[in-house]
Order: sequence, then C-alpha cells, then structure tokens
Amino acid sequence: MRDVNMSTKYDPTAVEAGRYQNWLDEKLFAPEANKAIQGNEPEPYSIVIPPPNVTGKLHLGHAWDTTLQDMIIRQKRMQGFDTLWLPGMDHAGIATQAKVEQRLRGEGISRYDLGREKFVEQVWDWKNEYASTIKQQWGKMGLSLDYDRERFTLDSGLNEAVNKVFIDLYNKGLIYRGEYIINWDPQARTALSDIEVIYQDDEGAFYHVKYPFTDGTTLDGKDYIEIATTRPETIFGDVAVAVNPSDERYKDIIGKTVKVPLVGREIPIIADEYVEKDFGTGMVKITPAHDPNDFQVGNRHDLERINTMTEDAHMNANAGKYEGLDRFEARKAMVADMEEAGDMLRIEPYTHSVGHSERTGVAIESRLSTQWFVKMEPLAKQILAMQQNEDEKVNFVPGRFEDTFTRWMDNIRDWVISRQLWWGHQIPAWYKNKGTDQEEIFVGTEAPGEDWVRDEDVLDTWFSSALWPFSTMGWPNEDAEDFKKYYPTNTLVTGYDIIFFWVARMMFQGKEFTGERPFKNVLIHGLIRDGEGRKMSKSLGNGVDPMDVIEKYGADALRWFLATGSTPGQDVRFTYEKMDAAWNFINKIWNASRYVIMNLEEDTVARIPDASKLSLADKWILDRLNKTVKDVTTMFDKFEFGEAGRDLYNFIWSDFADWYIEMTKESLNGDGDKTAVQETLAYVLDQTLRLLQPIMPFMAEAIWQEMPEQAGKDAHLGVQAYPEYKKELENEDAAASFKSLQDLIVAVRTIRAEAKAPMSKEIDVMIKVKDAKLVEIFNDNADYIQRFVKPKSLTIAEDVAVPDLAMSQVITGAEVYVPLAGLIDIDAEIERLEGELAKFEKEVARGNGKLSNEKFVSSAPEAVVAKEKEKLADWQEKAEATKKRLADLKNA
Repeated sequence: MRDVNMSTKYDPTAVEAGRYQNWLDEKLFAPEANKAIQGNEPEPYSIVIPPPNVTGKLHLGHAWDTTLQDMIIRQKRMQGFDTLWLPGMDHAGIATQAKVEQRLRGEGISRYDLGREKFVEQVWDWKNEYASTIKQQWGKMGLSLDYDRERFTLDSGLNEAVNKVFIDLYNKGLIYRGEYIINWDPQARTALSDIEVIYQDDEGAFYHVKYPFTDGTTLDGKDYIEIATTRPETIFGDVAVAVNPSDERYKDIIGKTVKVPLVGREIPIIADEYVEKDFGTGMVKITPAHDPNDFQVGNRHDLERINTMTEDAHMNANAGKYEGLDRFEARKAMVADMEEAGDMLRIEPYTHSVGHSERTGVAIESRLSTQWFVKMEPLAKQILAMQQNEDEKVNFVPGRFEDTFTRWMDNIRDWVISRQLWWGHQIPAWYKNKGTDQEEIFVGTEAPGEDWVRDEDVLDTWFSSALWPFSTMGWPNEDAEDFKKYYPTNTLVTGYDIIFFWVARMMFQGKEFTGERPFKNVLIHGLIRDGEGRKMSKSLGNGVDPMDVIEKYGADALRWFLATGSTPGQDVRFTYEKMDAAWNFINKIWNASRYVIMNLEEDTVARIPDASKLSLADKWILDRLNKTVKDVTTMFDKFEFGEAGRDLYNFIWSDFADWYIEMTKESLNGDGDKTAVQETLAYVLDQTLRLLQPIMPFMAEAIWQEMPEQAGKDAHLGVQAYPEYKKELENEDAAASFKSLQDLIVAVRTIRAEAKAPMSKEIDVMIKVKDAKLVEIFNDNADYIQRFVKPKSLTIAEDVAVPDLAMSQVITGAEVYVPLAGLIDIDAEIERLEGELAKFEKEVARGNGKLSNEKFVSSAPEAVVAKEKEKLADWQEKAEATKKRLADLKNA
C-alpha cells in the first residue's frame, strides 16, 4: 500500500489550514487567472455579492447566502466560464449610524457633541473594524471572491454613480422635493421608507373624548360629539372633525364647529368619503400633520397643518403647558387632565398594530416633513413591461416570488429617499435663501455660485445599493471593461425578506440607467430558523455564530448542510444533529478516498480503461457516475441544490463506498493485473471530487492533491475541468445486470439476518432463475457472490429442486433459497411470506388500477405506460412465486 498524507479521521482544522490563503496568493479567483488557465475566450459569468452591512459580524443567513453563490461560481469556473464574483459591503446608513450612536451613548456622549465631521470619522473607524471581521469570515467560509475588485457603497466610484442617478432622475422629473407625511424615527431623527417600518401588536387604548359644540347645538340630546382616538397626544394638531357625507346620522351637524379639548380652539365638522360610517362612532378627528390619511383629507379641504412634536418626539410649543414632555409622558398627563376636566368619557384597552423602526426599534411617528422622493409609478410600469418579455425579464426562482414582486410594484407608493443622517451619500442639492419665499434649489455636484448651501441630508442606503450590479462594474463609464464584459450579471442570490427593499430597486434602476435587467436570474432562499422553526434572534437567545460551527465541524460540513438543507424559497432549520450528519458524511468520503488512494500505484492514472478490461462492477460504477454527473449538473442549472446533494450522497455513500469499493477488494487483494480496477477507482474518485469541489472545496482539494497524478504538484482542483456527461459511458445492460447481482446479495443477506445466521456460518444458496441470461450473469460474477454471500455451496439453474425447509426471497427474474432445516420456525417463515405476499398483491392491485384508468393510458407518454406494465408484470411474478412457496411450506 502507498503511504498517503491522510489521517485516519477527517480533521477539518488540518485540512483547511493555510489553504484559502494559498488560493488567494495564486489569484485563483480572478477572472484573468481563470482565463489564463482555461486558455481560451470563455463566456462571462458574473455574480455580485449582496453587500453585507458593516454593522456587525455575519450570521448564518449570510453564510447560507454566500455558500449558494460560491457553489454556483465555483462550478461555472470549472466549466470554463470567465467567472467574476465581486465582493463588497454596504455602508448601511441608518443601521450603522444607530450602532455607532449606541456605542457613544454608552460613553455618555451624542453625535451632536462631536459634530458631523468627527462623528463620521467614528463611523469610518467602525466600518474598518467590522469590514476586517467580515473578510476574515468570508475566508473561513472559503468564498472564491475576487478581492482586487472589492467595492464599498460609499467609495468614490459609487458616489459618482449615485450623484449621476440622482441628478438624471431629478432632471427627468422623477425625483422631487415636497412636504408630506412620512414615517419618522424619533431616535435616529430621520425619515424612513414604508418598508423600513416593522409592524407589531402593542397594548394601547381607545380614548373616548368630548368635543363640545360651540353654539349650543345638541346631538342625540348631548351638547358634544364623542371622538375616539388611540393617540390623545396629537389632539393639539386637530384642525377638523370629519364624517361621511352619506351618513344620515350627522347630516345636520356638517358645517357646525366644536372645541378641541385642553385647547379650546374652534374647528369645523366636515364631510369626507375617507370616513368609514360603520367604524366606531363614524366621526374622526383630522390631524393633517400627524397622520397620512388626515394629510390627504386636509389637502382636499385646505386645512391648516399643525405639528405638535419635535424631531425626537417631545411636545413642542403648540402643545402649551405640555411642551418638552416625551410623547408618551404627555399622553399620560393629558389623559389625567381630561379626566379631571370631565372631558374623558371612557378608556377601552385595545391591542393595535403599531409601526416600529426596523433599525432602532422605537415606535415611529407619522410626521409632516419636507423630503426628497422618487416618483415610482413610471419606473414601476417600465419594469412590469420588461417582465412580460421572455428575453429581457428577470427570472425568479422559485417563480411564485415574481407574483409577490408584481403585486408590490402594482401598488407601489413614491419612495422617500432623504435621510436626516450624517453617514451616507450627501444629497447633491443646493439652496439659496432656504426657507424663504425666494428659496432657490439647484441639483448638481457643485454649487452654482456663492451663497449656496448644500442639503445636509443623505440618501437612503437602498438608493446606492440599488445601483450595485452596475456601479461596481465601473458605470457610469459605459466603456469600462468590466461593465462591458460582466453586465448584466447572471445570478443574484438573496433572501425573500428583501425583495422589495433591494431586488425591486435594482431592477428599476438597472433598466432605467443601463437599458437592461441587472441580472438574468434571482434565486430566492428562505430564512435560517432554529430546530423548533423559530426565527433566530438575540431576544430568543437562539442565534448561532457560523464561525463557532466551523470551529467544531469545519467549513465544508457547514457548507454541505446549507447547500442541501432545503429547496429554493424555503426556510431551513439548523440543528447540531444535522451538523453531526454532515461531518459523518465527509468522514465517510475521507476514509473511502484514503482507502482508494492507498491502493493505487505511484503511476496510476485517473482514466477509463479499455472496455475489454472492465468488469461488470467497473462498467456499472462508470454508468452510475455518468448518470450522477448528468443529474447533478441538471440540478445545479435549476438551482435545486438539495436534489443535487441527494444525488451525490446516494452515489458516494451507497454506490461508490458500500458497493463498488467493496467489490474491488477481491481484485486489489488478488494476484492478477490490477491496472484496470485501479484506473477505474482513480477515475471515479477524481470525477467525484470535482463534483464535490463547488460544495466542499477544502476537503475535495485536500484529497485530490493526494492522488498519484497530483502528488508533489502545485495544482488546484478549483480550476480543473468540471465533469461532463459522456454518452459512451451509458451502459443499461451493465446497470440491469449489476442490479440483479445486488438484489441477489441483498436477498441472501436478508435471509441471514432474519435467520440470525452470521456471515461466518456456512449456508447453501440455491438460485432458481426464470431468465437464462441471469444464469450467465450470476456465473460470470460468482466471485462477487462468494465474497458477499459466503455460501458453502452455490447452485444457479433454471430448474432447482427446492427443499421443503428453506427460507426464500423473490427477486426480479429469480427465487433465492437457503435451506435452513433446524434453524428456523416454519410457522414464522409462513407468516413472513404471507406479509410479503400482501405487499406484492397490493402493488399488483395498484398497477392494475392505474392501467385500467383509460385517462392515464391515453394521456400518459407511451414510455411511462410501458414502464407501468413492466412493473406490474414484475409484481405479478413475485406474487405468484411467493404463493407457490407458501403452498410448499404449508404442505411440507
């Protein structure tokens, strides 16, 4: 046996040590290096990484996302494509600023204490710290990224792209500035888009308050109307009460006026279709500065807008004596005062859905504010039209997510893009005489003259990340080499939770500014959940650090679990039991490979021997390998990585390790010429490792480099050719013959197990065949039968005198008997056979039912119907043979 540098147990730490750095040093992930290795002008294939936020370490969701991307790009690289996987990170605007402000609060200071310039320096320090950590994590995962092309959403090139997009959209009338009700985060003191608001159920109340008539009018005998509100702190902003114009109850009070509690300000009762007659009292207070629907009502009726709160959600001067109180403190004080004044009719506890900031977690305010917006309807229409063209559309995988995307685009609202932050792309807009009647606005990268002041706001982080697929390629320079070669990108991999945040925005920005879709495919995956199906979160304490998993099991075990754990679009549940199974599988591969490599010669070449030198087992394993190559490649093309994993698992564990390697031991331990079996073993192992490389790059290369052809060389598996399906390796005869041999071996082993007869116990084996061809197959492979069955005597014939006392198994085309007089209970054997017969008869009934269905027979493909008939005949044969054996036993 050859000496190999492989431990007897898979040790991921030893296998992975230094290997990734070696790949980087060799620049194996650069398209230029790949092109040189392939030696041609290959077709480009590109992926841009969804840039992680520089807010912290990567989690399991990132590990899943990047593993899928790495598998795709590694396979394409081996298939000869000119591959680019471009890395980068997102400045993440509000998310990163919130983290840094939280750190500063712990030191007792705020960003305002530092000022903008010094605060931004602090954020850059944070970015550099966490970007370094993220890159280390990418390395631990083995990601084949081209770091020479790494980008950051705040770098100068992307800033140029952001400015051009903003200016061009403004000049086209698709970006505008206006005063509207927006979502406001009072902790971060910034506007939020609708999809940055997370709704959750909060315990609140309906406060029923008196609004007295000003002129002595009565309604139902009362000199006031009853208004219910969940937010009494906004009362100071009330400018009207509205009723539905068709509500007969209130037609006589339309035009009357009432007094606002605590203020005494007179406001009118108006009619508007917005009010639902059947909800509550059918009367609502109108507060245009604090509610988006009220804002629209106020516009229709030309009502005043009174803002009652500061940016940090404290009451302002319009709240009178409550000025300076936090909004929730003010609510308590106002309720107490209204109760004392007799204006509070009753308070009903009420659980309602309240919007919270996705980043800071605080309850948002609907705030009247002047902001910058993108007019979305024209952009959405353009994308929806693009999706109707098969040659231009983005293909969603799974396809059902396109419906989700389309529904959102059909009902899209204008996008508020300005953020009152200091960390981000500063808006390229300038003001002269801001806040006066003579205010002028100029949009451009430089001020048009003196006395112009730049807008202090920054852009929503999604505005810059929406440009990621093309801004990272050198755009707006459309002559940039990478842009011309690698855009549009091929595949985007991302979670379903950011389809609206990111995927949609990349699509409309890509189409608007490049005229093309930004990617051909978008593969949508689910979320990582714990073993109980719960979303991982800090509050539940069920989060898992992928680096901890790698430390224990190795990167390849984690990658295998993530690659094969679910189907596209579905969530995956993480458990350590699954990680144990992943490690065990790799250990199986390791040990099987070690055995093979140890039994090769120093000059063994991984190739297919001449057909005349191949045994049945050789032909069978080559056929099985060939089918596996075809199936795995097909599943990768469909992004069905779970199915590809199952194909690989079954081939490696069962076909290669449990069957073929075991069958080669007879030849390897014998005295004959071993060349053919050694070459076949080497070829199958070589091709298998190539199939595994995209999923398990560390382990696959470590084993491959131990093979005789690679020993002492500095070759890398990741840039070798990927296996291809070979028509000439198809061998249905070998597959069928080997299946019969397998069935025979399994049948005898089953009999031994049921009779509790160990392999050391001598038994006679009698095989009664119905097909003369089986006699030839079994006789030609008697050596295998001897090795795996251990018979004292072996009888193979079409006419076999079956003893009265024997255990039996029925296989396709034959019956297997083992005389076991004195070893079994005949009654127990009869019971077993009756169970077998019931199973066979059930299959016969199923087959008859299917073939008697005229709809099935007439509509199914001819080959499918023929296959059903073939299966039915097989079950009928087995049932008849079992009946005969039962009759013999009962008459014995």
